[in-house]
Amino acid sequence: MQVEYAKVSALGDRSDNQDRAAVVVADDAALMLVFDGMGGHSDGARAAETGLKVVQNLFMASDLPIFDPQGFLYMALARAHDEVVSLGEAVAVDFRPRATCAVCLVQEGGSFWAHIGDSRIYQVRDNRVLQRSRDHSHVEVLIQEGAITEEEALDHPMRNFVECCLGGDAPVPDMSITAKQALLPGDVLLACSDGLWSGLADADMAQIGAPGENNLAQNLKSLSIQALTANAPYSDNTTGTALRWMGA
Repeated sequence: MQVEYAKVSALGDRSDNQDRAAVVVADDAALMLVFDGMGGHSDGARAAETGLKVVQNLFMASDLPIFDPQGFLYMALARAHDEVVSLGEAVAVDFRPRATCAVCLVQEGGSFWAHIGDSRIYQVRDNRVLQRSRDHSHVEVLIQEGAITEEEALDHPMRNFVECCLGGDAPVPDMSITAKQALLPGDVLLACSDGLWSGLADADMAQIGAPGENNLAQNLKSLSIQALTANAPYSDNTTGTALRWMGA
């Protein structure tokens, strides 16, 4: 499996970074992970750290390629949720640690996406966004119903309200898990927190796929700086993992 990959995480205009991210690459599979601790709740960073470690460890302990990718992603995120819930057992439910997440499994010429909340996954091809995940948020529902446009959503007063997350209540949250998304050489996958995509249009996000050898890390850094600039002086933690598929 031939891939190029990169990671970035910036503090933004916040006092601490509650995002966590990783890219794990093996011979037969790769896993991209972004967990965004929810700043309005206690120990958001611990929630993100715990969730990431659970999923990463399960992947590293698995035979690769994963036999049942969708089943693996559901199981891993459900277990991550249980662990984050356990962090807040002694805390009132409204104040328990919580996180959103985006996880992308790459193997056998395709990718499988899983996310909870408003952390996103993008697939970029030929300098445009081919597809992206759809947030679990009130604003996303309004977009899908045609009540507002993507542009209007960028400064909607409820743009930061998510409808599900890791942690909090014990029941497993709603999660979106895709079927296999085919990859072509040159395709770029981007998993990111809302601090990276917020304030940027799809045309901006597509810059992650700018051609050139060994430039993915620079593209990701540039995109992060653009997001921080667009959202200043109230920018959030800004985190992303990127992977360019170059073939098997």
